[in-house]
Amino acid sequence: MKLVIFGLGYTASFYGLYHARMFTEVTGTKRAPKSETLGRVRLLPFDGAAENVDPRVAAAVAEADALLVSAGPDESGDPALRRLAKEIASAPKLKKIIYLSTIGVYGDHGGEWIDETAQPKPSNLRSRQRLAAEAEWFALARASGKEVYVLRLSGIYGPDRNVLVKLREGTAKRLIKPGQVFNRIHVEDIAQAIDACFTGRAPGGVYNVTDDEPAPPQDVVTYAAELLGMEPPLERPFEETPLTPMQRSFYGENKRVSNRRMKALLDLDLAYPTYREGIGALVAEGE
Repeated sequence: MKLVIFGLGYTASFYGLYHARMFTEVTGTKRAPKSETLGRVRLLPFDGAAENVDPRVAAAVAEADALLVSAGPDESGDPALRRLAKEIASAPKLKKIIYLSTIGVYGDHGGEWIDETAQPKPSNLRSRQRLAAEAEWFALARASGKEVYVLRLSGIYGPDRNVLVKLREGTAKRLIKPGQVFNRIHVEDIAQAIDACFTGRAPGGVYNVTDDEPAPPQDVVTYAAELLGMEPPLERPFEETPLTPMQRSFYGENKRVSNRRMKALLDLDLAYPTYREGIGALVAEGE
């Protein structure tokens, strides 16, 4: 079986390198790869803004059994669909497509619990573009008969990308905004969810891929500092702390996101159900 991955970011690279074991061949795209391979992944150039598509990318899509889409959309929509919609729709062996999205499409829900039935109300351009790209993929599914899974991911962490790294670098903050919580998800559990979609019988649709415990961000920093034997950063009021517009936008959305559909239909047991197990494992692994 053959897998094509559009956009080898942190999560998609992790999946292609360390999971995807059912696939005998994995091809991934980058805008301008500096080598021909990344581990077991064959690299091909793909830029959705370019006029021409490398014919090897179109050939890989034509032979693919599955597609994993991680490349971010822009003001013109999803780059893979913009350049290769016909090839994807007509690929004879292609049955399942997974699109990696974000729980950011839900916007702010005042700290309430929500699930996949909640009305999306994205509050920034990035999330509006993601929601529009989701709709594009579902439209392709209806027209082509492909099974499309949209995985809405919460805050991603894992090896080399976590609060432990920030503490050691001195960039971790304990910002206090009363009532604020965030969901998180370890990259290993995202990979499990991707595998479950590709190998299981769950129907296509939207799945929240997130942990069990939405938690105040300052609690996560404090816990990680304790594990490292460090003093946590001083608490700082959110409103008095200089932040980038992107950082501030994250704190403008407050919700508790349920993962019940993921667990039930994908038959998934999280390896790291809360930040405590995830951060603890990273410390044990030497992070």
